[in-house]
Amino acid sequence: MSVKPISATEAAARLVEFSAVIDARSEGEYELDRLPGAQNWPSLNNEERHLIGTIYKQVNPFEAQKRGAALVAANIARHIEHYLLDTPRNWQPLIYCWRGGKRSNSLALVLGQIGFKVHVLEGGYKAFRTAVIENIPQLAAQLSFRVICGPTGSGKTRLLGALAAAGAQVLDLEALASHRSSVLGSIPGQPQPSQKRFETLVWDTLRGFDPARLVFVESESKKVGNVAVPEALITAMRAGPCIDLQLSDDERVALLMEDYDFFVKDAAGFSTRLEALLELRGKAVVGAWKAQIAAGQIEQVVRDLLLTHYDPGYALSMVRNFKLYGEATALPAPSRSGNAMAELARQVLAHTS
Repeated sequence: MSVKPISATEAAARLVEFSAVIDARSEGEYELDRLPGAQNWPSLNNEERHLIGTIYKQVNPFEAQKRGAALVAANIARHIEHYLLDTPRNWQPLIYCWRGGKRSNSLALVLGQIGFKVHVLEGGYKAFRTAVIENIPQLAAQLSFRVICGPTGSGKTRLLGALAAAGAQVLDLEALASHRSSVLGSIPGQPQPSQKRFETLVWDTLRGFDPARLVFVESESKKVGNVAVPEALITAMRAGPCIDLQLSDDERVALLMEDYDFFVKDAAGFSTRLEALLELRGKAVVGAWKAQIAAGQIEQVVRDLLLTHYDPGYALSMVRNFKLYGEATALPAPSRSGNAMAELARQVLAHTS
């Protein structure tokens, strides 16, 4: 039998060395957050975990352990049948559960008896989570950020994509958060990750960067939708030099009509979302926007939102939060097109390399 414990710090540094990372927790725990690349092999699924918990509280721990052992054994048998019958002997997994207890060790024991070389994460997911939180400030501190600024609709996300395509290191927090970072920024059909999941995704991205090279990032606020950017990261970002992406108002409106095309397709949904602005803009203004939407004047509403709502708030936020915004390098964009953004990316990299 070959089962070895491994610390969370060592496991995080060696993730790519394992043949597979196996999460033995329930589906619900797995969905909330997990190690990068982890597969879910529940020792107890959601319903079974609830059942065992109920027996533990309402009957006694011994009866819960007996019933739990039977369920875990059956589940492990199914996992072996489904995943491992054609797996070679040199397969080396990392296995974890919540605290590195019975669920991961039960699976590890059986796989070790088969002959696989198995590592078990000491302290389980909880220890890994602690290691991630402790490591994010260290990673952020060793990176040099270049901040892409510009009002809503100026093409910051498009420029980040062009920079990434050109080989630059890019931290796209909106992509990691599944949100476009505004009151109206939620994306239909794309729920946001949990805060823990978001932080793991951020950590996994940061650890892949070369500290000797710049990291380009958008001028985000502390929250991207419902998730918060780690404090150490937002602090490091806001200390970085800024690039002020400038796009005409007409192009900005056209860009938003393209990127938020679901507003055009679902005018009623757009109207409903505007209710989030009632406290800031008042019933009269929001009511007028709703009337325009009902009349099919969506483009005019987008323009008004940009010029009267987003732009003033963005200007104040940049001056208040980004230390070097006053010294930002101007980057005029001739258009919102992919070709224009690719050319801007080449210019940026030429001046920052």
